Amino acid sequence: MPTDNAATPEHTQARECADFKVGSFSNAQPWVVEPDRLEWLSATTQLRTRTRAQVPVLLRRRRIPPARRVLGTGISLGIALLGWRLLDRRRGKLISRKGLSRRLRRSFEHLGPTYIKLGQIISSGEGIFPEELVDEFRLLRDSVPSEDFSVVQRTIEADLGGPLENFFATFNKRPVAAASIAQVYFATLLTGEPVAVKVQRSQVAELVRRDLAAMSWITPHLIGRIPVAALANPPALVELFAETIVEELDFRLEAANMLDIAGVLAATDQRSIIVPRPHPNLVTRRVLVMERLTGFKWDDALGMHNAGIDTSTVVRAALVSFLEGAMLHGVFHGDLHGGNLLVGDDGKVILLDYGITGRLSETKRLGFLKLLMGGSMNDLPAQIQALIDLGALPTDTDIRAVIDDLGLEEPSKDPTQMRPEEMIAEIQELTKALLGYGARLPKELMLFVKNMIFVDASLATLAPEIDLFAEITYLASYFMTRYGAQISADIGMEVSPNAIDLGGLKATLGVDTELDHLSYRELKERRELIRKRMEQANRRDS
Repeated sequence: MPTDNAATPEHTQARECADFKVGSFSNAQPWVVEPDRLEWLSATTQLRTRTRAQVPVLLRRRRIPPARRVLGTGISLGIALLGWRLLDRRRGKLISRKGLSRRLRRSFEHLGPTYIKLGQIISSGEGIFPEELVDEFRLLRDSVPSEDFSVVQRTIEADLGGPLENFFATFNKRPVAAASIAQVYFATLLTGEPVAVKVQRSQVAELVRRDLAAMSWITPHLIGRIPVAALANPPALVELFAETIVEELDFRLEAANMLDIAGVLAATDQRSIIVPRPHPNLVTRRVLVMERLTGFKWDDALGMHNAGIDTSTVVRAALVSFLEGAMLHGVFHGDLHGGNLLVGDDGKVILLDYGITGRLSETKRLGFLKLLMGGSMNDLPAQIQALIDLGALPTDTDIRAVIDDLGLEEPSKDPTQMRPEEMIAEIQELTKALLGYGARLPKELMLFVKNMIFVDASLATLAPEIDLFAEITYLASYFMTRYGAQISADIGMEVSPNAIDLGGLKATLGVDTELDHLSYRELKERRELIRKRMEQANRRDS
């Protein structure tokens, strides 16, 4: 368990860099980030507006669909669904879900980069999408072969306006990462600075736009036909995907996202999280040159421990900075996963890949703030109102009726003591009731929940013995103490560390309200027991 000051901002730096007021960057300072002198930055506001305006055009329902791509997509998905119906569906729920997930993953691989990217987003949505689908789609993270370097070189030289040797002293032709949209290479500038170079795949922009048009035609026909979580809101998923991937196709926007996140970290003085500096000049639509930062992989707990790094502090710092960005500034990294996070030798978290960035309207920012504060104080009406503000429930929802119908004030049941049939029935009743109220998972909430689930899963590796109740109390107290006046003014409710009440959290977990300690390891054991009992019930059904 970290000490109380372990996650508080670092006020002392090894040396102050000239651009530390601009953002939370490394001490290495290969160059100085001066926003007023970044030519590529000045156009990004208008560029972002134009890019977002493309989304409804790409997703509009057409009288005549893009026939070739719709036909190809329909055939691929149709074969997957037909195989599932004929071979897997009647073999029991567990085999049915695994079979469908496997067939959909193969279909996405066949359909190419756009669908692989969509699958990668789904793969980091544990808790939003079925476990079998998430596990299967994780295989898509490593399934994209690298593009031939001669093609990559042509892209770089076309965008930068000259041969490689005019910009780089060395350039490693083997990519260090190959994803669906881009590849990343290590290089050295003529002036000696080591850099990472992100290069967009040559044909991906046109392919993405064509695929989005096909998705907008096909998706409405899939609602209710594929057994995924009802509240995951598949149309919103495609809309979210369209908004993020269209922005990902212009690396000037990603570089601007880097500066925005770095600026939030600097404003909150969270210097334990750092952002690579984008290069002042070498940023174009398809090429992004940035400071090269290296460190331990996010899940390398042993390596970090051997280096004397407190991994509990690491995961706490990541969580605090994420919550501060969302709740106080309405901007947060939208795609936290192990591949986008490193930990330096000094214990600082290195945040990578800014293609997906959550940006909240003021109403939704206040909704998140109210949701988290209401949860920490066990204020049910405030939490339901927050869900309405976030768009998860209709604006005319009767808050009192929701609390009564869902039994939110009733004594909780311990799921480890329930029969599988009881658990299934309760989940079905809850889902039915929520759908009856028009519940959905808005795209911003989907990104937020996805990130929170990732942080939750990180505890298993980085802080398995952490006391969850003490940690949540600390986090709530941290925000209420440091930002109490601002939060109270923003949401119109008094917040105070004295008002923290974990009764609602304990009820959600189904544990005794008198329980005062629960380690993440113990929580994981409870979840594993529930999972095994559910699987046994599924096998009996088979």
